[in-house]
Amino acid sequence: MKNKFVVSASICMIIFLNMMSRANAQAFIDLETGAVFTGYNNVRIPGDAGTLFSLKDDLTPKPNAFIRLRAGYAIGKRHTISLLYAPLTIKSDGSINKQIDFEGVTFPSNSPLNASYTFNSYRITYRYDLVKRPKIEFGIGFTAKIRDAEIALSSNGFASSKANVGFVPIINFRLNYKVNNNFGILFEGDALAAPQGRAEDVLLAVTYKFSDNLMTHLGYRILEGGADNDEVYNFSLIHYASVGVLYKFKKNVKAN
Repeated sequence: MKNKFVVSASICMIIFLNMMSRANAQAFIDLETGAVFTGYNNVRIPGDAGTLFSLKDDLTPKPNAFIRLRAGYAIGKRHTISLLYAPLTIKSDGSINKQIDFEGVTFPSNSPLNASYTFNSYRITYRYDLVKRPKIEFGIGFTAKIRDAEIALSSNGFASSKANVGFVPIINFRLNYKVNNNFGILFEGDALAAPQGRAEDVLLAVTYKFSDNLMTHLGYRILEGGADNDEVYNFSLIHYASVGVLYKFKKNVKAN
């Protein structure tokens, strides 16, 4: 299923870029990478009958790196449309001194456990800049997000997993303050809370502009949220030490 989503996302991105190449727009690509750290990751599956345990406190998360890729177009002076591919997998291991009931399988106490937490995200975003001044820019918009998530647990002769694919609508925002011609402060992300759960993916970073076409950033990203229902109880907090590069292509002013 994951491979199908990767292929589908790639096809959509190619079609999207081809369509926009004929518009009065400037293409950009934004690559982000760095290190991932788990703040908390609490799990109970099923949500109404499983055993509550932590992939962070009861087990030990392994060091991990991440990569995120965004491509899109700035249209005119105030409109932005983009596509994001943000895969994430964190593995943990260890043992827990209690029996774990997880998605129909009972894992004996003190048995060696291997856990995998996957939270892949595919998003399309539209944002409109309400404020566009020499020193400050502020925009707000809408993100349509496809969540491809899975939590898996295995031990000697035992294995079980819970996968979930779903659509999540989120509010997008971006605030960019230009300290001078080169340095700036960027605060942007997607966030929404509802009775079914919540989701926040927010970046705070210092930016440096090498030229009108090339910019880099260094900062901190937070990914937090989860859901509480009969099927799944899972709330997690993921920290990112982030470094990124944004490249803007030559602006296309043709309208064929």
